[in-house]
Amino acid sequence: MNIHEYQAKAILRDFGAPVAAGFPVLKAEEAAAAAKQLPGPVYVVKAQIHAGGRGKGKFKEEAAGPQGGVRIAKSIEEAEAFARQMLGHTLVTIQTGETGKQVNRLYIEDGAAIDKEFYLSMLIDRATSRIAFVVSTEGGMDIEEVAHSTPEKIVTFSVDPATGLMPHHGRHVADALKLAGDLAKQAGALVEKLYAAFVAKDMEMLEINPLITTKDGKLRCLDAKVSFENNALYRHPELMELRDLSEEDEKEIEASKYDLAYISLDGNIGCMVNGAGLAMATMDIIKLYGAFPANFLDVGGGATAEKVTAAFKIITVDPNVKGILVNIFGGIMRCDTIAEGVIQAVKEVGLKVPLVVRLEGTNVDLGKKILSESGLNVIPADDLDDAAQKIVKAIS
Repeated sequence: MNIHEYQAKAILRDFGAPVAAGFPVLKAEEAAAAAKQLPGPVYVVKAQIHAGGRGKGKFKEEAAGPQGGVRIAKSIEEAEAFARQMLGHTLVTIQTGETGKQVNRLYIEDGAAIDKEFYLSMLIDRATSRIAFVVSTEGGMDIEEVAHSTPEKIVTFSVDPATGLMPHHGRHVADALKLAGDLAKQAGALVEKLYAAFVAKDMEMLEINPLITTKDGKLRCLDAKVSFENNALYRHPELMELRDLSEEDEKEIEASKYDLAYISLDGNIGCMVNGAGLAMATMDIIKLYGAFPANFLDVGGGATAEKVTAAFKIITVDPNVKGILVNIFGGIMRCDTIAEGVIQAVKEVGLKVPLVVRLEGTNVDLGKKILSESGLNVIPADDLDDAAQKIVKAIS
């Protein structure tokens, strides 16, 4: 689960990390009151969307002005004007794609006299099952481009869970950022606070870009991006309250209600599969035959007919879907359950696109019999290769 910058900074502030004072704004008329509570005379007005590249982003609407999603205001009046230009308009960044995201929230914070910019992030290294740090002197830039062009400027290391964070980890960060003296001490203290927050809140990723030093010799987290491990959210009801559904795909929200693993993609063949590995293989073979999957959808091993029906409805609601491929290997999952769910869903929402179904495993004969006697226009397939070829041909 992702959260907004201002929410991430509130969490970091609770753990003692240095962040600027700021206030979220939901309505343009709140902007002046928020700015008046800050020291000034410089204010930063930031669009709050779940995507990076806001500073270089552009608004679709002319009314939003020519500037990006992060603007420097030199007066309270200018901060309010920026708020009116940005709220309710669509910001397009390198991460949003051409559709962009509507700005429904802003964050107005106190300006900073920046001396240097750095990059600091923490994430779960799945290869080592450890928390890893990624540090670079090249802050404020596209870290992917830095990794590609000048990988020597990125330092990574992980923390052994047996010992936890140790003082030498903080020194390692300070050395990587070429900080000395009091700034090195501040870096060590900051690393401790960020690590504590990361562990306590079951974070999956914490990115500070940029981490800055100010003209008066202080470290400050100028930006903050945080995502949490979904499987640990049951331990943190306070974090669930931070969820902004307007930033999420409606189909993914609906899928979460039925405990379905669903991710929307840009293709035109809807996929319903049981098991993540089989789902990935299904997506790969669709691409092999020249088409593109519209989604990743894993109904799981013990899905009910109701769950299958919900999954089918989510697929069909996508206007980009021109055909559907159901690929089930019945182990715990029974093929007759899948068949019944598909029939129930089609009766409720109709079937306007080609449907290819490949069933194998537990109760496969019964499942095929149910589908063949349903009267539905279902294209049967013998195996995955056959199914992929048939659905690609059907939409061509």
